[in-house]
Amino acid sequence: MPPAARSQPVKPAASTARKTIPIVPDTGGGGEGESLYAAQKTIHPRAIAGRFAHWRLALVVLTQLVFYGLPWLEWGQRQMVLFDLGARRFYLFGWVLYPQDFIYLTGLLVVSALSLFLFTAVAGRLWCGFACPQTVYTEIFLWIEHHVEGDRSARLRLEASPWTREKITKKSLKHLLWLAIALWTGFTFVGYFVPIRELGAGILHGAIGGWAVFWVLFYAFATYGNAGFMREQVCKYMCPYARFQSAMFDRDTLIVQYDGQRGEPRGPRSKSADPAALQLGACIDCTLCVQVCPTGIDIRDGLQYECIGCGLCIDACNGVMDKMHYPRGLIRLATQNGMAGRWSSARMLRRVLRPRVLVYATVLAALCVALLGSLALRTPLKVDVVRDRAALSRIVAGGRLENVYRLQIMNATEVPQVYRIAARGIEGLAVASDERVEVAPAESRWVAVRLQIPYGAVEPGSHTVYFDIQAEGQAAHVAEKSVFLVPR
Repeated sequence: MPPAARSQPVKPAASTARKTIPIVPDTGGGGEGESLYAAQKTIHPRAIAGRFAHWRLALVVLTQLVFYGLPWLEWGQRQMVLFDLGARRFYLFGWVLYPQDFIYLTGLLVVSALSLFLFTAVAGRLWCGFACPQTVYTEIFLWIEHHVEGDRSARLRLEASPWTREKITKKSLKHLLWLAIALWTGFTFVGYFVPIRELGAGILHGAIGGWAVFWVLFYAFATYGNAGFMREQVCKYMCPYARFQSAMFDRDTLIVQYDGQRGEPRGPRSKSADPAALQLGACIDCTLCVQVCPTGIDIRDGLQYECIGCGLCIDACNGVMDKMHYPRGLIRLATQNGMAGRWSSARMLRRVLRPRVLVYATVLAALCVALLGSLALRTPLKVDVVRDRAALSRIVAGGRLENVYRLQIMNATEVPQVYRIAARGIEGLAVASDERVEVAPAESRWVAVRLQIPYGAVEPGSHTVYFDIQAEGQAAHVAEKSVFLVPR
């Protein structure tokens, strides 16, 4: 069991987020009903302003500017970022990558995983609370819902009211806007795999392929369902990160916490009342921290796996403390050691730079430097050598022994290239086919290459040879190993 779980057990979400549906079994005699399951009640978070709310808004804007805008940017005469699966070429800014460059994808995934470990060890579920697509699109859909149906209280009244013309109009408008956002999201997603301008022209002229239509609608449906209806259910029950996050926490991880020593016992009071005289803590039990929570939990119940670390409860509580003229920080980012020892913020921050975090940061920095350096220094030429299995070895005119190969030469630049093919490894080895090959920009070409040696020049068996492919007028050079077969 991880330290965080031992020191502060994870508790279930507040009961206000659920309602129990009694199921009465038919016993014939009319026995007492038994609750067999709990149905999820719709959560309507209250809008709040504050530092964490502003950070969330900034991340929503930033991530969507990148996601929606990147496919429309061009690099030279092509789309800046394009994963062309049909042509097996990936365009990433000034780089042209082939499936043989899969190692870079592996490196990117490792960097992403280490980044997640680092951020979680430092300050909990930062990714979930501020940059996860589920969080981002849920925020966008909630913003639409708020502006169409009203604030939280108005939405609750509308939810409980009968189906009038006003309710049908508001609900229809909300879902139309949701569908528009979802469809544009699906279109943009597919635009990373199909040139987005061609995709848009195909949709306008009805000339789009069936698979493109399927993926646009599939991703739109996923966005519409996850952000419009499932919302916190994805975070609480579908996302595996919620289940194993506590393994990345320790007692020096910054997490959202309620200061029970200062807040309890909680209870309502007037602004002018003296909490000490009433024998009350600083918490006035207004439940605003619950009302603003996207997952509907009560942070006052302690650390819970449903908490995504968004900090909106901090904004809500600080606003209440300001109105009551109490010090801020009843709910705040703090470590478990810091909260238990009543440490200052400076002391808690110093403990954040502990060995675990430093190791993560060092390894992450080294990997980033290695990945970027490898991309910058990579040779813009790829070569694959395949032996012709139809004729392993043969004797040709002039009494020479010949092996045939097929070379796939991939031009990883965006200008035409001319490559020269040479071979070495056996005395008298010569290229009997065309030694000069032209390859178009960002294209690959298969060429047949014939190698010959004088008959009897070497003993029978398999002999190592090397193909040297050199770009004319460029430093790009690749040497590929193969074998030359001499029959017995």
